[in-house]
Amino acid sequence: MPTFTASDGTEIAYRLRGEGEPLVVLPGGPMQASAYLGDLGGLAAHRQLVLLDLRGTGDSAVPADAATYRCDHLVDDVEMLRAHMGLADMDLLAHSAGGSLAMLYAARYPQRVARLALVTATPWALGMPPTAEDRLAAARLREGEPWFAEAFPVFEAWLAGTGDFEPALAPFFYGRWDDAAREHHARGDDQFNDEAGDVYGSDGAYDPPATRDALSRFPAPVLVLAGELDGSPRPETAHRTADVFPHAEVAVQPGAGHYPWLDDPEWFVGRLVAFLSGPGVPPAAVQ
Repeated sequence: MPTFTASDGTEIAYRLRGEGEPLVVLPGGPMQASAYLGDLGGLAAHRQLVLLDLRGTGDSAVPADAATYRCDHLVDDVEMLRAHMGLADMDLLAHSAGGSLAMLYAARYPQRVARLALVTATPWALGMPPTAEDRLAAARLREGEPWFAEAFPVFEAWLAGTGDFEPALAPFFYGRWDDAAREHHARGDDQFNDEAGDVYGSDGAYDPPATRDALSRFPAPVLVLAGELDGSPRPETAHRTADVFPHAEVAVQPGAGHYPWLDDPEWFVGRLVAFLSGPGVPPAAVQ
């Protein structure tokens, strides 16, 4: 795998899938190796995916200082990747918790982002964490599914803090609990760095008022894509995220959960390609 050296000397790896114009992709988790993203449902047939393994995950090295796992510090690694690839600016896609990293990057380096796609992105960086009410409302949409009766009480207990996250809860995160979803979930078991995940959003990582202020002047087009059945974020939260940006649109993928490229690859890829092929920075926004 190709690598680059971060400013503190940590060796950072990334995966290349497909050919064509690069699309830099930030994984979620938080702090999950990028392997779970696969080829994003076939998006690699249209763009070269540059899938970053955040420090301490996948094939990237463990840093000497665990404090550098914090989301705001990881912005430096994203900027080093851009410079390493020789890109004047870049199209950037982020999934789930990676959305907060992408928003912090866009706030700090707005001129370096040509287009920003936030896929089922949890907007912690904007001060909008997922709520138990949102998650439960989305979960109740699955009431007709055969696994619901057993899983829902476990889900309630987890959200209330009286139970642990159990394998029975996995179906709530997928639009279809089929063989592909089961395999995807099983592969994820060894892809997380739990220590790093605990640091990612720790105290000091986010300054929502400052980030909102910076992004209110963000010049590039933004796509906020939500899954109809996802509880984090719900479509309503995706709309509130889009409202922060001056040039944002929202797409809600029907029947999709937190991993929409698995639920309907054709719909997902078509919507992303349309956005990424569209106009870049509006001329009036260029200073």
